[in-house]
Amino acid sequence: MRLTQRTDYALRVLMHLAVKQEIVSVGEIATRFGLSPHHVMKVAQELARAGWVEAQRGRGGGLTLAVEPKALKVGDVVRRFEPDFRLVECFDPAANDCIITQACRLRGTLEQALALFLECLDAVTLADLMDDRPALAQLLQIKAA
Repeated sequence: MRLTQRTDYALRVLMHLAVKQEIVSVGEIATRFGLSPHHVMKVAQELARAGWVEAQRGRGGGLTLAVEPKALKVGDVVRRFEPDFRLVECFDPAANDCIITQACRLRGTLEQALALFLECLDAVTLADLMDDRPALAQLLQIKAA
């Protein structure tokens, strides 16, 4: 399973906000991770639509967490940002042209693997990712709250 760049960026933004625990500009987050400010802004907008981040416009504006880190499951973020979980052709009946679908057991195995993958992510919260907050703050070159 490979996550999209948007999902990766969303998790990084959330982790940065959880470490700093104060208003942070999109530019600062982009700079810390070496990312495009435009891409970070797009991700931040989606995080705000989800209700996980509060975005304040204007001078002195930026992003803050809108939820408690222990209330946000990594699995929820992944589900929100991943466009689909069609691992192979037969996961989409409308586009499935595979000739062995009726007898193939691969789909069931992959469905089970996907369910376990998401179950594992559901067991981890943003707070769990902050177990080593001082080290994260140091790597991000920010003063942790």
